[in-house]
Amino acid sequence: MARPERILSLNLGMQTVSLAEFEVLPGGGLQLLGFAKSELILDSAADATRPLQIETVAKELRETLKAKAGAPVYACLPSQAVFSRFLKLPGATPEDVESIVGFEAQQNIPFPIEEVVWNHQIMGDRRDESWDIALVAIKTEQLTEVLDATTRGGLWARNVDVAPMALYNSFRYNYPEVEESALLIDLGARTTNLIFSENGRAFSRSIPIGGHAMSAAIAKEFEQDITLAEKLKIEKGLVGLGGAYADPEDPIEARLSKVIRNTMTRLHAEIARSVNFYRSTHGGTTPKRVFLCGGSTPLRYIAEFFVEKLQARVEFFNPLKNVVVAEGALPEETPPSSYGLGELVGCALRGLRNCPMEIALTPPAVVQAQIMARRIPNLALAAALLIAIPILWWFNTSRRATLLEEATAPFIAQAQALESASKGIDASLKEKKALDTEIAPFLLATAERSAWTNILNELSAKLPTRFIWVTSLAPVETEEAPAAPNQPNQKNPAPTDKAALKKSITHLEVKGLYLDNPPNEKGTALVDEFYDQLAGSPVFGINETTDRSSVITERTTPTGEAWAYGFTMRLPLKNPIILP
Repeated sequence: MARPERILSLNLGMQTVSLAEFEVLPGGGLQLLGFAKSELILDSAADATRPLQIETVAKELRETLKAKAGAPVYACLPSQAVFSRFLKLPGATPEDVESIVGFEAQQNIPFPIEEVVWNHQIMGDRRDESWDIALVAIKTEQLTEVLDATTRGGLWARNVDVAPMALYNSFRYNYPEVEESALLIDLGARTTNLIFSENGRAFSRSIPIGGHAMSAAIAKEFEQDITLAEKLKIEKGLVGLGGAYADPEDPIEARLSKVIRNTMTRLHAEIARSVNFYRSTHGGTTPKRVFLCGGSTPLRYIAEFFVEKLQARVEFFNPLKNVVVAEGALPEETPPSSYGLGELVGCALRGLRNCPMEIALTPPAVVQAQIMARRIPNLALAAALLIAIPILWWFNTSRRATLLEEATAPFIAQAQALESASKGIDASLKEKKALDTEIAPFLLATAERSAWTNILNELSAKLPTRFIWVTSLAPVETEEAPAAPNQPNQKNPAPTDKAALKKSITHLEVKGLYLDNPPNEKGTALVDEFYDQLAGSPVFGINETTDRSSVITERTTPTGEAWAYGFTMRLPLKNPIILP
């Protein structure tokens, strides 16, 4: 019995690269045998090293799945790496379209046509005297650079797909029953891809807002490095529900929810514009079902957010709905809607040769090999060439590796020198941190020594000169637990040890009297005048946004039975005084 055909598919995302191995079942279906993924550096400053990263990651993933070196693979590029356009071309027959599509490609592709690899596909039947055309293109140099990197990693790309097209094929394979207007939202690292599916037709659009935009906003809000912001988003991130919903009890989660919701709101505005464009330009209808996928889908309440905004049925896209999953093929924590599984299934379907979207960017080397094979009628000569091609490929790869090693040698030496300097800087920073820790108690003691003098001087300076008196001052103490390290998914944290609580004086309670009927007839306004004098004080935390009633906690109403009446003010300190 013949061994079942194996298919490798590779998803080259902007942040996540994933590799999967499938087996073609006797009935023509797919079975997932293995899956592995790895992360690339998200910072745009590291884009120059992307080919080297892809090479390293491809080798690592291939070894994880125990695939042979040089194994053929169906690859997939992210949408932002490829130019795509959906056109309407006139013509009575598909042959008429083929005769003019080359001219349209030259007009629409923003690069010289001889410098790009491009392809197109007629989608569906003729409508309104025109045909729907999907056009994709990529610079030959860019495509070659990526494919050379995967080749050096031990994977040979026999076919190059585009992420939205692969997702559309995966969607049609797993949800053949959905004929109504549907929208697939792929929340990627740097872009969000929208794939519209309706009555056998497709339309795609990319929005330059993704998970990286959320991480950048979090980094700005918390004044952190982008890497730490990404980690914080993964551990505690959620989409704020807004409206009448209460904020999370965790203050960090509350801030995160607002930052992420702001980014998601901008994304929704772009999605709404894309839906209107799809309806007005391509004759589509408003999507009735929405499917979510991509690396940002694990964010809590993301589905609820889209339900609120799109007013449609929202669910997570399951790219493995009609795919058999072998035992142990996926880690338990891997959600099917994330990590590029949809693109991997879409690429693997090319091996079945039964895809509604057949458009692909054939690598130049593959095209050249096909042309040469057609021009050689002699079978023996063809066999000789087939033997020579691996030798030439090996020689070319070895030569490129040698040139790369020679080119990178000076940079490696420079990096080693910089690493040595970095260690010296790290040692100095460590010494500075130790000194800062050592002198911190002395600086604190010095500041606290003059704190009460400053408070009393400020209080005396702001007190009106007549008709109001202070009778007593009392500090207000507060106990606070020390900041705890981040512990995600901890529902019942352990109670704080009372001995570990820190005490500090955060408020000063001022009690006094004001004259009932002074000559200037200010009366109770004397207390307000005292409050206004304290507004903007460098010592007390009172400003234009402060609730006056939270500071003036008591003010006795004059009854005419006494010469003076009491008042109480709870003054917040800008710099609390830490108690030993």
